[in-house]
Amino acid sequence: MSQSPAASIDPAGLTVRLSDARLGARGTIVDVRAESGAQSVGVVELQRRLLEFGFVEGARIELIHEGAIGHDPIAVKLDDMRIALRRADAADILIALDPA
Repeated sequence: MSQSPAASIDPAGLTVRLSDARLGARGTIVDVRAESGAQSVGVVELQRRLLEFGFVEGARIELIHEGAIGHDPIAVKLDDMRIALRRADAADILIALDPA
């Protein structure tokens, strides 16, 4: 099931795609679903890579850096690791934001 960018944010404003999160946002991963098909690798391969890097349900995540051009790529703190990824790939990761 694919969602449009406008539908990527929960109406309550608490769950967002990682690609839509702002710098400094913190939260918990609630779902990882490689389905956009816009990646340079296949959907199955991207899903496998994200899971191997530790993008799993319940993992703590924080957006710590954005690239200078188009805010891409982004860097996240994932539990105790730091990982860089393209915003297109980050769209497949849903996070529940911590209360402000």
